[in-house]
Amino acid sequence: MPELPEVETTRRGIKPYIDKQIVSEIIVRQPKLRWPVPPEIHQMEGQLVESVTRRGKYILLETNTGTALIHLGMSGSLRVVEVGAEVEKHDHVDIVLKTNKVVRLRDPRRFGAFLWTTQNPLKHKLIRSLGPEPLTYEFNADYLFLASRGRSMSIKQFIMNGHMVVGVGNIYACESLFMSKISPKWSAGKVSKARYQRLVDEIKTVLTNAIEQGGTTLQDFLQVEGSPGYFKQELNVYGRAGEPCFTCKAPIKQINQGQRSTFYCAKCQK
Repeated sequence: MPELPEVETTRRGIKPYIDKQIVSEIIVRQPKLRWPVPPEIHQMEGQLVESVTRRGKYILLETNTGTALIHLGMSGSLRVVEVGAEVEKHDHVDIVLKTNKVVRLRDPRRFGAFLWTTQNPLKHKLIRSLGPEPLTYEFNADYLFLASRGRSMSIKQFIMNGHMVVGVGNIYACESLFMSKISPKWSAGKVSKARYQRLVDEIKTVLTNAIEQGGTTLQDFLQVEGSPGYFKQELNVYGRAGEPCFTCKAPIKQINQGQRSTFYCAKCQK
């Protein structure tokens, strides 16, 4: 699943092609995504794309008539192609621009979304309850420490909760906890403020590095121009079950938490 760095990489990738450009046509080949693509999406036609932003894993394309909300789901991606480029099986929605470029949504599993709102997009029901962005000042140790008090859920599940903080998906949660030397099995409510400070710092570092390197190469994710991301080669624990820890040489362990695989070093993360 594309996580926050992959989504931010995608946003940055399409922005030079679509920002401040006029949409000439919206082509919907398959409206049955996670939620039906609303016919109101055609209100984008003839409009200037005034901004290309992101909230959590949603890419927001703002126009004078409303805002498109795009979510990549489990396997979705956005590509920039030329008008007339061959359409493949899972190419579901095209944003055709006056420049003869097309921003194309491909989504093999159809768990993504292409929605439309004429209201403030930050107040949309899918966005308004999201936690702070992890790379902002609002996401800090004081906030996490206070929010965690009395919570018995694991620290890993806590930081993956989008109502607590957005975009810390499975890969980056594993990596941040390793860098912080915190066991993913600890109860969130028992983690000290000092350890939360280190965890916040490592989350910011891991996500920033991933964004700078183009996202993680995993399964269906590719960058906008079609090349894979580069961060996977620097993963310390994720996907390395049984392999030696780069720090202490102990074997990396794998457990399941909340139906997700967790990778960690039992010797380094105590």
